[in-house]
Amino acid sequence: MSKHKSFIILLFVYFIGAYLAGKLLAEEEKRPISKESSAAVEKYPDMVLIPAGEFTMGDNTRYNWTFMLAYNIYDGPEHVVYLDAYYIDKYEVTNEQYKKFVEETGYSMPRCWNDARFNRPNQPVVGVTWDDAVAYATWAGKRLPTEAEWEKAARGTDKRLWPWGNKFDKTKCTVWESQETGLRETTPVGKYENGKSPYGCYDMAGNAWEWCADYYDQNYYYVSSSKNPQGPETGQQRVIRGGGLLYFGHYARCAARYRVPPYAQSPQIGLRCAKTPEK
Repeated sequence: MSKHKSFIILLFVYFIGAYLAGKLLAEEEKRPISKESSAAVEKYPDMVLIPAGEFTMGDNTRYNWTFMLAYNIYDGPEHVVYLDAYYIDKYEVTNEQYKKFVEETGYSMPRCWNDARFNRPNQPVVGVTWDDAVAYATWAGKRLPTEAEWEKAARGTDKRLWPWGNKFDKTKCTVWESQETGLRETTPVGKYENGKSPYGCYDMAGNAWEWCADYYDQNYYYVSSSKNPQGPETGQQRVIRGGGLLYFGHYARCAARYRVPPYAQSPQIGLRCAKTPEK
């Protein structure tokens, strides 16, 4: 066989292989991102299993709104992060769940417990400090998610801007734009079926900001580990994620970062928990 014919055959085989690999990748992307085992669903019915793997964290876009620049917020640079598998709550922790914790431990009630706008059983508990959130998570046999874990659970692996996709939709979350005039309050958890994240987590955009385990450092992404980053070792503020009912939808982007002192007791800050799988 001539060298020319051999080259043509090899080229043909290469393109066929590339074509088939592309089809397999496309089919893989069509599958649900997370497939929980029946055992996992039974053991942790209100959590989802986020599989191990890489995702792109951060956002390189610099937004031009004055209020953004005034707060000196930049959510980049984008960087690839590998996370081991973990569980995360499908829903924000509710008042009903937190009440059980208080009753069993004698822990103090949160700041907003008697505020009718925020204290219904199926609303997210708010007005909790970072230490309160850690105490609840520990009691529940869980922990707070790292900032990286929170973001992957919200956006999946396709770099989407909001949990449902790349176009903001005020009908899929509770933020400033989505509420009518009058009393502004959090909504019951799990209200927005069409606002779920790729993994099936609710309210990761809006409703209540959520405490993360990490200290905040605006420049942390430049030096963070590419595998299971845990945040800076020290700091003055803690990370919160997800946006809140009185913040614009821009703050509810999956990559949007914010920070507050750990003692903050805002009616817009709650939590959801994570858990490391047992080995």
